[in-house]
Amino acid sequence: MKYFNNILETIGNTPLVRINKLAKEVDALVLAKVETTNPGNSVKDRMALQMIEDAEADGRLKPGGTIVEGTSGNTGMGLALASIIKGYKLVCVLPDKQSKEKMDILRAVGAEVVVTPTAVEPDDPRSYYSVARRMATEIPNAIYIDQYNNLSNRKAHYLQTGPEIWEQTEGKITHFVVGVGTGGTISGVGRYLKEQNPNIKIWGIDTYGSVFKKYHETGIFDENEIYSYVTEGIGEDILPENVDFDVIDAFEKVSDKDGAVMTRRLAREEGIFVGNSAGSAMQGILQLKKHFGPDDVVVVLFHDHGSRYVGKIFNDDWMRERGFLNDEVHLAGDLVAGHVDKPLVQLGKRELVSHAIGKMKKFNISQIPVMEGDECVGTIDDSHLFQLMCEDPELVHKSIDMVMTDPLPIVEASTPITHLARIINRDTPAVLVRLEGGQLHIITRHDVISALQ
Repeated sequence: MKYFNNILETIGNTPLVRINKLAKEVDALVLAKVETTNPGNSVKDRMALQMIEDAEADGRLKPGGTIVEGTSGNTGMGLALASIIKGYKLVCVLPDKQSKEKMDILRAVGAEVVVTPTAVEPDDPRSYYSVARRMATEIPNAIYIDQYNNLSNRKAHYLQTGPEIWEQTEGKITHFVVGVGTGGTISGVGRYLKEQNPNIKIWGIDTYGSVFKKYHETGIFDENEIYSYVTEGIGEDILPENVDFDVIDAFEKVSDKDGAVMTRRLAREEGIFVGNSAGSAMQGILQLKKHFGPDDVVVVLFHDHGSRYVGKIFNDDWMRERGFLNDEVHLAGDLVAGHVDKPLVQLGKRELVSHAIGKMKKFNISQIPVMEGDECVGTIDDSHLFQLMCEDPELVHKSIDMVMTDPLPIVEASTPITHLARIINRDTPAVLVRLEGGQLHIITRHDVISALQ
């Protein structure tokens, strides 16, 4: 009989799959190392088990102990599976930009999930790095496993992933392309492959808002490079010890939109249902195509499974809200098609300015039409309101009709976007579009810019 003694024995030996339609523009053989066949559906299973086994071996992790980790979700899943088999408790600290699916899956396999804000500095006590470290000191018999600086991370890929790729390609691999987050995969695989053949090129895929590319090229850690981004699993605002810059030949940045769109294309055109970082890595190959030749064998690693992104990357509304969907948008009605079910945020002219400020904060909007019945009688614009309040802070207690500007123009749903671009200007920040049945929706300057990009 052929069977495994437990689920951890199924980690590794993931398939190498040729990319066909999406690689037509690339003059090379492009092969994907699809890590979704690991039991936790991601490459992180490999290093999660290695970190636990090494912590057991050196005495840091004791029977019945608790493992605490800051994770984007996938490492947590790998740690959860190993903890179940080995009898440990697990606490996962996640930034709030991670998908709900990842959090739900971690809870499903018994992990305690703690959610922290994304938009804080790494050394802020609220960051997921800081919270994980603190909890590890407060919980009895606990360790902070620290995937970013625990070199067992890269060790796992040096011992497993790298040798698998070398064997599967019969040593013919010429380029390895992978998204970089903790740095364990690219560093472990990269070091192993370069030991076999120093001419193999190792390319890291970075995202805009991350420090890796500039630091690799200049040695400068530029905080001006750091800003919020939505791509999950790659990029960092720190320099993890696991990133071995010496084995990385170059970095290529991929935008949030391009990575997200390519993730969906992998599912629909190749039948490979994988996550956000895989789309970024595949997009990176297309951006790097001039570096490849007909005799090259390019291996790209796909980190995790698409099921963890069904509420985000694979959700049309989520994509559309961020301007990531390449919808055909020609008319005013097209611009509001994704939210026709949501009522227009509006004010009455007898409401207070404080109410307007509250609605702007709640809905994160800059303009609100002032309505009287079905008629627009004025507009509250944040920039105009700001100027007035600087002159008179007591304005918050006065009624809307004392501060509102002219009503917004109303256009029909059939109005071309090019015409909207002429109506919306410095003095007219938005328009109202009338849909069939008389329902009104607002179109702002930002909406038009997003449609025209």
